Amino acid sequence: MNEFLRKRIERKLDSLPDERVYQVLDYIEFLESRYAARTPSPSPLQRLAETVEDTLRAGRLPVTAIKGTMDAMGAAGRVMSGLAAAGKAVVDEVTGQRAAPAPPPAPPPAGAETGRAEGTTRSA
Repeated sequence: MNEFLRKRIERKLDSLPDERVYQVLDYIEFLESRYAARTPSPSPLQRLAETVEDTLRAGRLPVTAIKGTMDAMGAAGRVMSGLAAAGKAVVDEVTGQRAAPAPPPAPPPAGAETGRAEGTTRSA
């Protein structure tokens, strides 16, 4: 699907009330079952959210309740994504340090000054 068609469909969906958007979703799923060659597999969190949403719809809950639940699940999904990204960054950092440890500092060359002149003593 090209970008312009996707944006046009989004605009049309945004203008509809939630009850009608669910009707559009039902129709899209019907078309998908009849004509789609292959359906892309959603992430586990997306599958969970869709299952919860379908269960709420089957229970004939008000659309406002379904919308509130899905908004909460979306927020939880964003938190989980952030945690996963932070965990991945930590793992990458730890494995990166073990794979290529930093070289030890080089010893000073022989005869180099160490900050004190030879033969001088420190007085308190």
